[in-house]
Parts: sequence; structure tokens; C-alpha cells
Amino acid sequence: MKLHATCKMTVTASSDCPVVAMLRPRSGEAQWMVQERYELDPWVPTTEYVDDFGNLCQRLKIPQGQMRIEVDMLMVTDELIAVDFNAVATPVEQLPFDALKYLLQSRYCPSDKMGDRAQEIVGNAAAGYAQVEAIRGWIHANLQYKYGVSTGSTDALDTLNDGAGVCRDFSHVGIALCRALRIPARFVVGYLHRLDPMDMHAWFEAFVGGRWYTFDGTQDQPRGGRIVVAYGRDAADVAFLSNYGPLEMGEMEVTVREVLPGDAAQRSSM
Repeated sequence: MKLHATCKMTVTASSDCPVVAMLRPRSGEAQWMVQERYELDPWVPTTEYVDDFGNLCQRLKIPQGQMRIEVDMLMVTDELIAVDFNAVATPVEQLPFDALKYLLQSRYCPSDKMGDRAQEIVGNAAAGYAQVEAIRGWIHANLQYKYGVSTGSTDALDTLNDGAGVCRDFSHVGIALCRALRIPARFVVGYLHRLDPMDMHAWFEAFVGGRWYTFDGTQDQPRGGRIVVAYGRDAADVAFLSNYGPLEMGEMEVTVREVLPGDAAQRSSM
């Protein structure tokens, strides 16, 4: 399917503020960038690099005052996500090198403290996809989606104790439980078609059966229509703005809609 997504925000700096932004999706096996516009107002010199997780990062200095940042993209992505209950756990010794880092505990995913809870949740599920799906289903059934419960320091154990959180927190729980079972899992941030209310969204992927599969504890069934912006060990690796000085976030508006054949949006002034 073809999706037209936008992200518009304003930020205010009390003095010049160095920033690393992570707002540009990349083309890959599951998605392809057709068209893109990335606008800064006022414009400032910006450099781009690829981080250790393969994400596109933009480095700039926001001048004192207000800046408007706008990203507008046309992406082709999968309408349906892959599902395979028969995908078995990949033995650690057979994992690709770049998957190994997603086995380790991280800032928001203390998997080394969650082994017993993980075993309790998956029960007798077969090692692999079925275990991860059992985790996703448990999260959806047992954690309440609720704003204001978590903060920037809330980790997966906190969310389990609170019994509530938002997409970021649900993903941390899923990742930590998977890693406790020696299943590589990574944090994903991006856009989800028909998300309600619309915003930037977070989910997780697990490596089983020799590939990455998508899981989302906020949803009651597998859903495609996703645009990936960034991957990381947890939310600390994928902040859409990392500021190194005082910076105040203003309004942020996100839209995602499907573009049908012949739709005028395919020829928009991006």
C-alpha cells in the first residue's frame, strides 16, 4: 500500500541548541521511499549520518527562538505483516552478528531481572514466534493503555508493576520479556495507518525463524500499514529529537493516510 505521512512540530530554544533529529524513514525490504520533503524554518546547515542501528540522523543547531520542522513523505509499505506461528527460536550461536546486541538488557529493558515472569507468561508455548505472540497477547490483555502513568524514566519492570502505560511502555515490556527468553527483540518507532489517536507510534520486532517479525501490544490483531523511522535497543536509541541544551517542544501534528491509484496526493507539492 502507498501511504502519505506528515509530521509537523515547533520547538523553541532559549539559546542556540545542538540537536540530533531522527525523522527520516529509510528505504528497505519492507518499505520504499517514493517522495520526501524535509523542511526547517528558519533553515540552518544540517549534516546527516547513519548511526550504529542503521537509522538516518540529522545533526543541526537550532538558533535562539522558534523553529518549525516539517517532514512530508510518500512511502510504499506492506499492507499486511508477516505472521508465522511455526517460526522457531533461532539458537544464539546461529544468530546474525547484528542481532546479538538485541539480546542484552538495556536502559528501559532490564531483561536480566525478568526470566521467571517471561516463563510464567509464555507457559507451554513453543519456543519462537508462538512465545512472542503469547507475550504480545498478554500485554494487550493485561496492561491498560493510559496516559500520565509513565515518565521518561519508566522501565519495563515499572510498567509491569503499574499495570498501565503507553505504546513506548508496552514495547519495552515485550522486548524485555523476549530477551529474557534469549529471543532478540528491538524497539521500533514510526507511523501506523489508522492509529487512533494519531501520533508517532512505537512497537517491537523479534528475531525468530531467521528473520524479524512485527509485534504490537497496543493492537488486538496483526496490522500492517507501518512506516518505520528508526530501530534501537529501547526508546533511548530512537528519540525523534535529542537536544543538548534547553529546548521547549511546542505543537506536534502527525497525519497518515492511504493514497489510492489516481489520488492527487501522489502529485502533491512535496
